[in-house]
Amino acid sequence: MTERDGRVVITGLGIISPIGIGAEAVTASLLEGRSGVAPLKSYQGSALPNQLAAEVIDFNDESAKKVYLKDQRKWIKVMCREIQLGSAVATLALKDAGIDTDNFPHERLGVEFGANLMCFAPDAFSDPMRVCVDEKGDFVFSKWGGQGKDKLEPLWLLKYLPNMPACHIAINADARGPSNSLTLDEASGNVTMLEALSVIRRGAADAMVVGTTGNRLTPTKTIQARLWEELARGEDDPRHPCKPFDSKRSGQVIGEGAASVIVEGEAKARERGAKILARVLGGGASCVADKDGVGDVRKAVGNAIRNALHSTGLQPDQIGHISAHGTGTRAGDLAEAAGIKDALGATGGRIPVTGFKGAVGNSGAACGSIELVAGLLGTARGVVWPTIGTTAPDPECGLNVITGKPLPIDNKTFLKISYTNCGQASAIVVQGL
Repeated sequence: MTERDGRVVITGLGIISPIGIGAEAVTASLLEGRSGVAPLKSYQGSALPNQLAAEVIDFNDESAKKVYLKDQRKWIKVMCREIQLGSAVATLALKDAGIDTDNFPHERLGVEFGANLMCFAPDAFSDPMRVCVDEKGDFVFSKWGGQGKDKLEPLWLLKYLPNMPACHIAINADARGPSNSLTLDEASGNVTMLEALSVIRRGAADAMVVGTTGNRLTPTKTIQARLWEELARGEDDPRHPCKPFDSKRSGQVIGEGAASVIVEGEAKARERGAKILARVLGGGASCVADKDGVGDVRKAVGNAIRNALHSTGLQPDQIGHISAHGTGTRAGDLAEAAGIKDALGATGGRIPVTGFKGAVGNSGAACGSIELVAGLLGTARGVVWPTIGTTAPDPECGLNVITGKPLPIDNKTFLKISYTNCGQASAIVVQGL
């Protein structure tokens, strides 16, 4: 089977985001133009400007145990928040796809899941560190092996490994097919899809649980973001501080969330009577950096788009719209816009463009999958969602950014782009049905 011969489809989806949990709630929020950005409530010790973040309020310890992870509640003690979110959206996606994991051929069901590098809570090491301090208050390294580490929670490491979402998903679904974990920060979502596409096209599985999870709201993560990234302060508009591609954009807002889709070979999906939401046509990825390791977002984005079009055999004018990465940072949006036009030529300035980070923030690894699901919810209604927070697109970016109201469309084929500041970029082409 050649790359273009194997038809691969999406048959189910699950989403936990700052604008809702599940397709119905997220669709309602997008129709209202609601943003999930607000003052942080559930995390202490944040270093974020004005404490503005995109937080999932409705997913907490109680709802996790009683609703979203009811069948896995005995494992919650070894799941940090990212793992909990990832496991929960996979369960939602499997249910939406109508896959009965008790009866589905276990060896033909696989998992391809991405996550950020996870940070443990500082207080996890408080007691172990305290017993290693001498009477002067200095830390004594020689005490760690004999006294300090014994105070650690025995399974603490299992709570923070980025491969654990895929492990928990595979165990819960009894998925014995190919399983893989990816950690490419924001580029992860599209790459998990590309890997799953390859698995199904080469006949190694009939269905794959695909997705990503991310949480950038822990104290350590917010400090990293404050030091390394351009963050919006929201002083002019606290409700919409992140403004992708806007002339007044001032930075991004970070967040949390997770999303998952079920990907199947089309013939097998139709054989079991599955509803088909979209076709995955292809994609591409690229990483570009100079000799000092500084990423070149423009070149990476351009390369990823060219590779995606080559894999599908499509021309630029066959793309109905673009779901951009759109961080809302000054340099990032300019670089992405330039990469789009480098790859698509003049067509790149005409194709409708949308971005979701004004509504859901940047959750790291999770953002690509969240934005994919949001795009699918739009094509299901025959629209491109507007870019929430953006009112005056920057002419220097030169993109046809959709603002205000949803844009009705006939062409449901869209390009999803993601990138990292390190110069990693990924793109997939999806055809909504």
